[in-house]
Amino acid sequence: MTATLEAPAAIDPAAPPPRRKRRRVRQDPVTIALIAIVVAILFFLVLLPLGRTFLTAFSERGLDTLTGMWTSPVNRKILVNTVVLGLLVAAIGTLIGFVLAYAQARLQWRGKKIVHLLSLLPIVSPPFAVATAVITLFGRGGIISKQLLGLNWNVYGLGGLTLVLALSFFPVAYLNLLGMLRSLDPSMDEASQSLGANKWQVFRTVTLPMLIPGFAASFLLLFVESIADLANPIVLGGDFTVLASRAYIAIIGEYNLAAGAAYSMVLLVPALLVFIVQRYWANRQSAVTVTGKPAGSAKLNASNAARIPVLAVVGLIMVLIITIYGTVILGGFVRILGVNNTFTLDNYRYLFQGIGSDAIITTTVLALIATPIAGVLGMLIAWLVVRKLRRWAGAMDFLGMLGLAVPGTVLGIGYAIAYNTPVDAWGRRFLPALAGGGAIFAGAMAIVMVYIARSIPAGQRSGVAALQQIDPAIDEASTSLGASGLTTFRKVTIPLIRMALLSGLTYAFARSMTTISAIIFITTPRTRIMTSQILSEVEAGRFGNAFAYCTILILIVLAVIGLLNLGMRGKGSAAPTIPPAA
Repeated sequence: MTATLEAPAAIDPAAPPPRRKRRRVRQDPVTIALIAIVVAILFFLVLLPLGRTFLTAFSERGLDTLTGMWTSPVNRKILVNTVVLGLLVAAIGTLIGFVLAYAQARLQWRGKKIVHLLSLLPIVSPPFAVATAVITLFGRGGIISKQLLGLNWNVYGLGGLTLVLALSFFPVAYLNLLGMLRSLDPSMDEASQSLGANKWQVFRTVTLPMLIPGFAASFLLLFVESIADLANPIVLGGDFTVLASRAYIAIIGEYNLAAGAAYSMVLLVPALLVFIVQRYWANRQSAVTVTGKPAGSAKLNASNAARIPVLAVVGLIMVLIITIYGTVILGGFVRILGVNNTFTLDNYRYLFQGIGSDAIITTTVLALIATPIAGVLGMLIAWLVVRKLRRWAGAMDFLGMLGLAVPGTVLGIGYAIAYNTPVDAWGRRFLPALAGGGAIFAGAMAIVMVYIARSIPAGQRSGVAALQQIDPAIDEASTSLGASGLTTFRKVTIPLIRMALLSGLTYAFARSMTTISAIIFITTPRTRIMTSQILSEVEAGRFGNAFAYCTILILIVLAVIGLLNLGMRGKGSAAPTIPPAA
């Protein structure tokens, strides 16, 4: 199990593939058909929901909301709240990620493996786990805040949200910066030291400047993740309203779909801008800073002056993580943690004997259906981008990455608008209703589509990185022997990028099991999803059931990762990695 959570190489999840010289491979009809099929799939997965959301936002009722964003003081405050929250979470989460990454890559100490695994726990846990545990520990009647310290802290609002979101999303920065630190050429440090610089000067004048692209990428990713998050503002926001929760209230509470679409469009603008800026920045950095592969391993710093302050911060973060996830596990086995600590199995009986079992089975099955589809689609798009397309490679790459760039709340509202009714055009019916209670498969198909759309980008990035390490002459040899594009992809490319495929599959399953923002608008009574059920339990104050749900969900995700790891043993390959979440 431990091998599955190794840090990936310095892969920027939103970075475009660096330009490289490619030999022209003659495209055959099968390849052209594959391109058409992929574009059609991406159209229905991402473009159609986005387009319908855009049209609804600019309808008469939507325009009232859009114009009110600038004229209404309430809406302006919501906009400011969203930006402030995003900036705080991005800054604190990036700082936490850097401290942990630096301790792992540059300091000499014991216990790195367990700290690495604990740092990745937020990736495989549902978004409510941290928020619910923080309320139990630090809320008005919290175990630590009230019962131990006698304080009356108010964890609801900006402070609590910043803490929870920073703890939930820092693994993104941690993995990015860890990969960069391990990839830095140690000869740069050695050259600086040979010129008389001490370790602090090397850190300040060599290491930090070389990590600036990583800091920028992590900051931007965490900013987008935090402003797009819906679950935690609903649970912890209190009077602190942000755009995502305002869009949720407009649709669920006010039944105003146009207003919800308008709020989501406002949310989409900074997310897309950040995504485009990051791609532009990454492209520039790849053109001017590539200096070759590391010549060796960096010498670990064993001085107490560096280790004591850094490891003290690492220790505090680990204690907080252990306390939070210990609360999640323990909370499922008592009646009301902190109020009535009597041991009970009623929370788990409720899950396995009531509607909880339906949610567990349905969520797992839908995630297992979406995972291979997303993994193969991600690899196929990567293959087209790196091997087949020339002029349109950037457009295809951007189209595939939209599932990551578009906030989950926006995508979920788009699915509710686009697929609650049949898709008709030019007098013909292309698709029946896919979302909502009256849809085919009780709305399950729309949920699977959302899972696929949100999971493709991770596999795509892993596939692009893997294909760039493989000589394109191998594909050309297959083509020259008469193999079609599909045959080459199936028999040559897939075996060569098997590790990237497994990495994409691992991430796709974890992402599908823990997503909430994108599916909360399209779940139905006949298709219950675990994260949606957890939200219902938290809103009803049944924290014990919510903790039990979170524990079961984490165990399912870890079990699947373990099975993937076991499936790879004996094949002489390294374990798959979990790309940075987004």
